This record gives sequence, structure tokens and C-alpha cells, in this order.
Amino acid sequence: MFSKKPEPQGRASRPAAKPMGSNNGTFSVIGTDVTITGDVAATTELHVDGKIIGDIECASLVQGEASTIEGAVKAESARLAGTVKGSIAARELVVLKSARIEGDVHYDSITIEQGAEVDGRFSHRVPGRSEAARSPVTSDPKDKDGEQEPKLTLAG
Repeated sequence: MFSKKPEPQGRASRPAAKPMGSNNGTFSVIGTDVTITGDVAATTELHVDGKIIGDIECASLVQGEASTIEGAVKAESARLAGTVKGSIAARELVVLKSARIEGDVHYDSITIEQGAEVDGRFSHRVPGRSEAARSPVTSDPKDKDGEQEPKLTLAG
């Protein structure tokens, strides 16, 4: 009486996969019990509560307090609450009071809560300026011992 038509051969019953670059408001989560060794790339928001040993590149990063990232972070926006051992480059960066960062920080805008720890250099990224023009330190070819010695020059 009620019969199910058989699936045509060669046709999968699951929905078609979406293109990798589609951004429809979804996000990916790395749970507290997960450790990833290797680089991670995401086209949408990435929530990290576990441990990543490798570089991260994503549109938006949200890091939990108990998480650890050992590698460089590159994101349009980042909200950091855990430990990061590596450089960070973000257009909009929020460093929460529970964050512990060991590495240089490059940003367009930054917010740091009182109590956050950063062991590294801060560098405000200015659109249209080259890296060499931003750096206040230049080097003489050789100092008296034959080694390079940095010199400070002030822009006028």
C-alpha cells in the first residue's frame, strides 16, 4: 500500500555540499577536548575552546579562556581570552583580562581590558604605509665591532 520508490543509482540521498567560500552566518567550533596540530583556515567565524598548535587564518576569531593557540593568528576581528604564543594581526582586536599573549600584535583598532598580559610589541597598522616607513629603527652597515647596531631615527 505505501511503497517507497528506490533511489536512482548513482544519486546520493544527502544534500549537496555548499561551496567552501560561502559565508551564510555559520561558525565553526573547536571544543575544549580537541587538540589540532597544523594550520587552521576558516572563511567564517571560528570559536576556539581547545588547543591549536599551528597558524590560524579566519574572518573572525573568538577564543575561550581555557584555550591555547601556539602559532600566528590572522583575522579581520579577534576576541582573545586565552593563551596565544605567536604573532597576531587583526583589523579589530579585543584582548580580554584573562588573555595571556606572547608575541607581537599588529592591529588597526584595539581594546585591552585591565589585567590582560601581553609580552611583545604593539604595532598600529596604517593603511597605505609600507612596513619600512612605519619602522622607527634603521641600521648602520657596521658598528665598531663589525656587527650591525640599530639606530633610532625620528620622522619629521
